[in-house]
Amino acid sequence: MGIGEAAALLGVGMAAGTINVVVGSGTLVTFPTLLAFGYTPVVANVTNTVGLVSGSLSGIHGYRAEIGEFHSAGRSRLRALILSSLLGAITGALLLLVLPAKAFKAIVPALIALALVLIVVQPRLAKRLATRREAGGDGAAGRRGGWGVLAAVFGSGVYGGYFGAAQGVLLMAILGLTYADRLQVLNGVKNILACVVNAVAAVVFIVVGELGIGGEHPSVRWGAALAIAVGALIGGQIGARVGRRLPPKALRGLIIVVGLVAIVSMLV
Repeated sequence: MGIGEAAALLGVGMAAGTINVVVGSGTLVTFPTLLAFGYTPVVANVTNTVGLVSGSLSGIHGYRAEIGEFHSAGRSRLRALILSSLLGAITGALLLLVLPAKAFKAIVPALIALALVLIVVQPRLAKRLATRREAGGDGAAGRRGGWGVLAAVFGSGVYGGYFGAAQGVLLMAILGLTYADRLQVLNGVKNILACVVNAVAAVVFIVVGELGIGGEHPSVRWGAALAIAVGALIGGQIGARVGRRLPPKALRGLIIVVGLVAIVSMLV
């Protein structure tokens, strides 16, 4: 890996780390960049997942107060959400390794398109959630959730373990429609659940790919993953501290453009 590629991956890793903490779609920046440097789609996805774990950890540190607030209001609910995300991540990661590479290349453009739709509707969804809180208070939303939300979080974990673009947007929709906590508190919970999914999927990819369990599987490109990880670590802190001040329209616009470029690059 040359200096230019390392610098580019460091930069997009920083951008992705910031975006993941604030919005939750950083993969739409790093994944197309890896494709542009010639990585195959599955290898790019595996490398990207490993590289972005540091950004998720950084975001958790930045939102530790909000996460503590959610945890103190009901300890069992956070444990249940984490377990659902963990099981979903294992399922999604194994699906990536079991299904043929051709299937991933065929499915991912549709997943990116879904992620872009989620990003477009996110502002309207956020407004509805805010209105719901003002009108209904805690009573309508509940504070513990149930099997429905656990199943939805499991599903988002499967999605995140398999690919993961805009997983954070999906999690915010699930949490916001279920819990009455402040949106910043839920954003902190979103960061910890996304971190669980990324970390678990990364472990699966490393163990299965590097050790060759069950035959040959795509392995992590460690130079690229390290460059993304360093950038994401810095970006996670930026997102937690000042990322909320970024113009949301400009941020979403950039992500949409990058996502469309990724779709075209995979279909051509």
